[in-house]
Amino acid sequence: MGKVVLVTGVARQLGGRFVRRVQRDPEVDRVIGVDAVPPEHPLGSADFVQVDIRQPAIARVLAEYGVDTVVHLDVTGTPLGGGGGRTGVKETNVIGTMQLLGACQKSPTVQRLAVKSTTSVYGSAPRDPAVFTEATPPKSLPSGGFAKDAVEVEGYVRGFARRRPDVAVCVLRFANILGPCADTPLADYFSLPALPTVFGYDPRLQFVHEDDVLEVLRIAAHEPRRGTLNSGTFNIAGDGVLLLSQCARRLGRPTVPFLLPAVRWVGSALRTVGMSDFSPEQIRLLTHGRVVRTTQMRETLGFEPKHTTAEAFADFAHSRGAGLLPPEALASAVDRAAGHIGRLAEFVRTEASEDQSSAPPASPAQSSTASKERI
Repeated sequence: MGKVVLVTGVARQLGGRFVRRVQRDPEVDRVIGVDAVPPEHPLGSADFVQVDIRQPAIARVLAEYGVDTVVHLDVTGTPLGGGGGRTGVKETNVIGTMQLLGACQKSPTVQRLAVKSTTSVYGSAPRDPAVFTEATPPKSLPSGGFAKDAVEVEGYVRGFARRRPDVAVCVLRFANILGPCADTPLADYFSLPALPTVFGYDPRLQFVHEDDVLEVLRIAAHEPRRGTLNSGTFNIAGDGVLLLSQCARRLGRPTVPFLLPAVRWVGSALRTVGMSDFSPEQIRLLTHGRVVRTTQMRETLGFEPKHTTAEAFADFAHSRGAGLLPPEALASAVDRAAGHIGRLAEFVRTEASEDQSSAPPASPAQSSTASKERI
């Protein structure tokens, strides 16, 4: 008998793609997808069970199918389809996770648990370290939104791991997920015609391609390869970083700098009209940025992303089409402006140097007078 894998959150694109991916593995015998609403995309040969993980019925599903592996993807920052409110998302993230873990704790068949989390648990603050590791404590815990949900979810998962040490538990802290099918708040932000930014800040950002997300989830749901260990907490991100200004140029979208208080007002306005979930935590990210170290991902988990941060963003940008400003023309304009500024600076330095060399030397009497005046 092969593995029996249960996947939550299959009505979303990421969950549906993972279900179709994992059922092709020869070690997997059966896949069960669960969600509160039926998915609009196909799930292949997987069984779909319409159940809300906030309800005790999820325990019956685990028992009925003899599930041995649970992949919990129903931890997200946006309502399904962009509708609904923040309250429902929080309940699914936190209450749903509590209910699912309670069911796993009572199940004698569950042997492995993989949980989708986020690097947002580190927060974004001006005094943050340049690079976060899995052991780095945040300077200040997130005060709300999806980041706070993720902190609570990870706390419940650690409690479950202590109560069921026989279950291999893997928590994957993903950087911002991008790709052609990405439906994250940051993807919505980058899809705006013009990008609101915080005046005076150009944060460093990391991305992970959605294809790499699927592959690392598959690894986390399987037995570890020789020399690796797929239990623990791991940062997952593509190599390299991009500045927000670089992202804007590659998208061909203009940036509109605002002072920080005004950015908060703009974010509130965008949320009101439903254009983008420009939450306070996203504003902090777009102010201070966040970079994580992925050494454990490679050395312990044994996963090597196929896409760098820049490649993940390029694939996303290609799927969104050309922006208001052609990227090539925008880059050329930036290069020309930088060249003009450099030449102007060189001219100013040359003029200043010539003025100093042509000035007559001060007489001894003038030097003595100037010294007395300074005294």
